[in-house]
This record gives sequence, structure tokens and C-alpha cells, in this order.
Amino acid sequence: MNKLTLTAAALASAALLPGVGHAQHHALAEYELIDRTELFGNPVASQGRISPDGEWVSWIAPDEGVMNVWVAPADNPSQGKVVTDDRHRGISNHFWSTDSRYVMFVKDNDGDENYHVYVTDPRTGETRDLTPLEDGIRAQIMGVSRDRPGVILVGTNERNPQLTDLYEYNIETGERTLIAENPGYAQWITDNTYTPRLALAPQPDGGMKAVYLNEDMTPGETFADIPSEDMLNTNIVQFSRDNNTVYMIDSRERNLAAGVAVDLATGERTVIVEPEKADLSGILVDNETYAPIAYSTNYLRDEWKALTDEAAAELDYLSSNIAGEFQVVSRTEDDQKWVVWGGAAEAPGQYYVYDRQSDTLTPWFVTRPDLADAPLQPMHPLELKSSDGLTLVSYLTLPPGSDPDGDGRPDEALPMLLWVHGGPWARDSYGYNTIHQWMANRGYAVLSVNYRGSTGFGKDFTNAAVKEFAGKMHDDLIDAVDWAVDEGIAIEDKVAIGGGSYGGYATLTGVAFTPDTFACGVNIVGPSSLVTLIESFPEYWKPFLAGTWFRYVGDPADPEQREDLLSRSAITRIDDIKVPLLVGQGGNDPRVTKQEADQLVEAMQAKGLPVTYINYPDEGHGFQKPENRMSFFAAMEGFLGTCLGGRVQPIGESFEGSSAEVLAGAEYVDGLEDVSSGG
Repeated sequence: MNKLTLTAAALASAALLPGVGHAQHHALAEYELIDRTELFGNPVASQGRISPDGEWVSWIAPDEGVMNVWVAPADNPSQGKVVTDDRHRGISNHFWSTDSRYVMFVKDNDGDENYHVYVTDPRTGETRDLTPLEDGIRAQIMGVSRDRPGVILVGTNERNPQLTDLYEYNIETGERTLIAENPGYAQWITDNTYTPRLALAPQPDGGMKAVYLNEDMTPGETFADIPSEDMLNTNIVQFSRDNNTVYMIDSRERNLAAGVAVDLATGERTVIVEPEKADLSGILVDNETYAPIAYSTNYLRDEWKALTDEAAAELDYLSSNIAGEFQVVSRTEDDQKWVVWGGAAEAPGQYYVYDRQSDTLTPWFVTRPDLADAPLQPMHPLELKSSDGLTLVSYLTLPPGSDPDGDGRPDEALPMLLWVHGGPWARDSYGYNTIHQWMANRGYAVLSVNYRGSTGFGKDFTNAAVKEFAGKMHDDLIDAVDWAVDEGIAIEDKVAIGGGSYGGYATLTGVAFTPDTFACGVNIVGPSSLVTLIESFPEYWKPFLAGTWFRYVGDPADPEQREDLLSRSAITRIDDIKVPLLVGQGGNDPRVTKQEADQLVEAMQAKGLPVTYINYPDEGHGFQKPENRMSFFAAMEGFLGTCLGGRVQPIGESFEGSSAEVLAGAEYVDGLEDVSSGG
């Protein structure tokens, strides 16, 4: 909840056109140009699930062009029917109640992140808002336990916008019962009966103290001191089924986050998993005891390791029958059937039903079957070196035909897009990446870098980002670009930078602080001023700011730190920008508010600098509606085609049905003036 994140999503269009630009593109133009609708339109289906009783399967798929929940008998998935009726932004998540009676999902209002919890009876199709709270109130699901069927635990901030109070909600009746008012904790930790057992209390140094709770919810003895340097790599995951053991991911007294079990009766700590190259990232638990039986780490790729002989046999079976990586995403209560997702860089995703009793793995559905024969390209995991010696795990994708021997080096240097992940406390990973495949298909090399501050590589790597916004965090990106140029991958004067959220900030830093490195930039919901960014954060982020934003970046309430924050912000370096910029913004974004884009564009226009600005009044931190995704990425493709010379599918009808407001610079993107003027 203290991250700036954005997952890549995007868009559609019309006719195909071989692009113009760098001479090498004539050789590359022979391969198929993948239509944007196939890459960025709604998937055919996604998020496969199985009900706890094993009677039903469910998934999310379009109904009249809007993503809704579908349900079918588990023994006949082809008999699916849509059970929700969203006609606006669509549903992006769902899960089953533990008694298998209801499908549930959370949804906000046009991206404002004030979520409500909704419940649907799949037999009748009736959908109810289980948390019909006033506007501006946020509801969070805090617990879904098989030991409390028919009841879920929900946190709301209606009493105090900064603090979460706990309520039990009866799913059938909607009746709620107050469990605990929050006296000032940053986070509750409840057991499988929804009883609050522990809480995280913020400390002056930015760390947290995990405390046992007395019956009146006042703090008792300390369970764990979590220093600020461990805040992003240490958390309490869950209780054992009998509620006597707590399982943690813990980086204290070590660099890589390990898996630890704590006996609540004796206080004894047992290290279950101690990774060697990357933080513990995933855990598979015994379905009855909740004890870990397997774990995953993700260095260059995601890798699973078993902790029991039975789990080893299961993982071996799945890895032998699924190409690429896999995840167990849903299980029946008796643990006889699993829903498993599998995917790879050249495969967007396949869902399977794994019957453990009969030892069969049945393909269920492919998320984007239209891409089955498309010229998708391999992703090359890399270990680059920063100028001060850090290892930067990175990923490179090249256009079809540019790398005949498959060594990750094109025969000739290419225009390149440096695509920067959001967060910044997140990471890039191996696998199918829409932006990588789209841009490679248009003739560009695409490089993504896990710069210092990225998570998953140990707390030393994460903490190397303290006070390094627009400093060494950006140096890592420049080092990666220099490497790509030196290796003959990128044409030196044909490198663009882009990204969302922190990636947008990195884009603005790139064009303002290192203007000679990049030919242009694409900023999606990125902050132009670290001061106004932090000052506008939602109230419910306030308990976490000391250990994250204040520690890593600075506190704008301190005059000296405020000056430093401004010096690391593109808004104070407008005069140094000299390349074109494309800006995309969600009008309801609570993390990076519209003010960030408005003040940037206004300042650039005042200097006569080339900037194109598209706002979406019904979006938040990213673009969820497919029509909005379609329009922005159609503009982005044309923008980069002009800047870098890659192939371009015309804008065509890509703005049809979107809420796009082209507020500046339509003249800088071919075809944008026509749609912005209603033509």
C-alpha cells in the first residue's frame, strides 16, 4: 500500500502499415505486424479458479466487451455462464467464499482506490455491495478463513481515514460486527478465527514494532522489532491452521529474506527456508496444517523447491508437463484438484486443472489464443553491472529476425526502448511481457532493468536506493543504456525511455537530468515533483511513510529535505528538457495525482517544449478500461514511430469509446489531431 505501481496494460486499432525509419527496418519488415487488439485488448479469459467444494470453476472474461465473472460446472467448463453484470470498467479480480456459495470481488470508483467488496450468488446472478459505505471510504478484505464459513473480515477507514478498523461481515445478510477499533496501528495481524493477535506499531525511526495484543487491543509484549532497513523485506505471512505458529518472511540479521516459523507458546524461531541468490518470493502450504511444503525464489527466473517428498513429486510432475514457469492459483478444500497457470516469454498464459488423485493435467483455457501463431520473441535474462559494481538483473527482447543465432545480440544495432518498472519497490521478471512483445514487433530492442531499490534481490540491494532518487537509481539505468550501445544492441541516438508510476518518474528524470541520452520519453502517471507527490499521498498511507518515502526519499515538511526533494524533481529542470515527451494521466489517480502532469505540461508549454498530454477522467493509477488502454498506446506507438523510426499501426479508430482528453500536443503524433478534434 506504500508503493507506486503500475502494471502494463494497453490497446487496439485498425489497418497495418510497414513503418519508415532506420534502414535496417526494411529487412525486419517481412514479419507479421501484430494487431494491437491482440496484444492489448481484453483477454479471451483470465484468472481461472475452482470452488473449495470442487463443484464449480470460474474465470473472468468479456461480456459485451466488459470483463465479468463466469461460472461453470467443474465437470463441464464449456457450459459457462456470466454471473455478473458490470457495464463500466470491468471486474479485475475474484475469489470464492469458503463455503462455495458466493463469488466475491473488490472494485473501486473510476480508479480512486476506495474499494468496496461485492458478492455474487452464481445461482441467481444477484450481485450486492457488501460494504455500501459513503464515498471516500475504503474497504479492504483482511481475512477469508475456512474456519469461519459465511463470514469475512473487512477493514474500513470510515472512523479515521488513516486507520483501519476491523469488522466481520456476514456474507448472506450483509450484517457487520465491530471486532476492533484501531488505536494507531499500521497493520493488524489476525489468526484463522479473525481474532487480532498481533499489530504493527510505527516507530520514530521508520521501523515497526510487532506487538502482541491484549484483550482490550492495547499493545502487549514485543513479538518482533523490525528496523527500517528491513521494512520492505520482512513481513508476517500467516498463522498455522491451529493458530499456534506464525510464519514470516524475515530479512533481519541476514541479507536475503528467509522463511521463518515462530512457535507462539515458546517463542522458538525455526528457519525453514534460507535462499541463496534471491529473496523468498512464494510459498505453497499444506492445505490442512498451512505449514510450508514448497517455496519459490526469483533471481533470473522463478524457481520452485520442495520441502517434502510429496511436494517434490507434485512439482516434478508439473514442471515436466508445463513449458515455462507455473503457479498454483486455486485449490479445492480436499486438495484433490488444483488450478495451475503456466506461461513463458513467448506464451501469454495457459490454465490447467490438475487432478492429483488421477495424476492428470487437463488444459483448460489460453488467455490470448490469437497470439498462438504470432511472432512472439524470447526474453533474454541478463546480469549487468552498475558503475559501482552492483549486479542489475535485466531483461532484453529483440525484434524477429534481428538475432538469427539467438545469442541476445542483434546483427545490427537497433533503436531501443528502455522500459522502467514502477514501484520503485517492485521488480521486472522473466515471462510474457506485453510491452516487450509489442515494441519488439515494431522493430525495437526493449530493455528492462532492476535498478537498485528493486525488491527480491536482498535488503542490501533495496537499501542501496536510500536517498538515490535521481541519483544512483538513475545511474543504473544509464549504465544499462551504455552497455546496450557498447554491445551493439542499441543505436546511440535512437534510445527512448518510458514507464509508469516510478517508471514515469524515471522517464522525467531521464529527459531532464540526462537529456543527451534519450531521443524521447513516455511518462505514464509519473510524478514531476517529489514534494507535491508526497504531500498528496492518501491518508491511509500516512502510517507507512516514515519507513518508506521519508527514509528513501525525504520528508517535505523538513526545509532542508524539501529543497533536496525539489532538486531531484523534473519540475525544477524544465529548461534542460529538449526532447519530445508523451504524458498519460488518470484523472482520479490517488497515488500520483493529476497535479503532477498538469504542472509539468504547463511548464513545458511555457518554454515551447514538445509535449503531448492525454488525460483520462475515469481512470486512476493506470488504465483499466480497454478503450482507454487502446487509445493511449495507439498514441504511444505513433509517438515512438516518429521519434525512433519503428513500424506503426495507424491510430485509426483506437480512440473510439475512450474518455481520452488530448490536452496538449496533438500535433506531435501522426493522426492524433484528427481524433482529438473529433475527426
